[in-house]
Amino acid sequence: MVKRGLSLAILFVLTLAFSTPWARSQQEEARTPAYNPAPPAKNAKLPPILSKDQLWGSNAQYPVQTHGYEVAAKIPNVLHQLPCYCYCDRMGHKSLRSCFENTHGAQCSTCLKEVYYAYDQTQRGKTPKQIREGIIKGEWQKVDLQTAAAQ
Repeated sequence: MVKRGLSLAILFVLTLAFSTPWARSQQEEARTPAYNPAPPAKNAKLPPILSKDQLWGSNAQYPVQTHGYEVAAKIPNVLHQLPCYCYCDRMGHKSLRSCFENTHGAQCSTCLKEVYYAYDQTQRGKTPKQIREGIIKGEWQKVDLQTAAAQ
């Protein structure tokens, strides 16, 4: 009887140990990453978006990378209001804008797809809230990075 109870306890602990990471990743996929619901305050001191001249080496290998930073610099207040689905908020990023304040955006296809999606939607007259809703729905995943820099 004791042996059976011990076996069940071990089985329970093993099941819990192996299912917890899976459950955590499912929760992670379901949550919306960090973003700001409004543009930055007029007196807010935010780090600048890097210029394409500040990118070098592997961060500037392809035109899609440098052009992505040019696009980001045109819509920084929009990016401030958008989540980034590479979940870089776990590293302290506050929104998609944070990805382009450093070289992270150049190395991340998610960030690049989202910035091109946001720019395209801004050009079409969409509000940051509407763009955010599209990003949350996953519409950014349709962006083709092979052709994005040519736009």
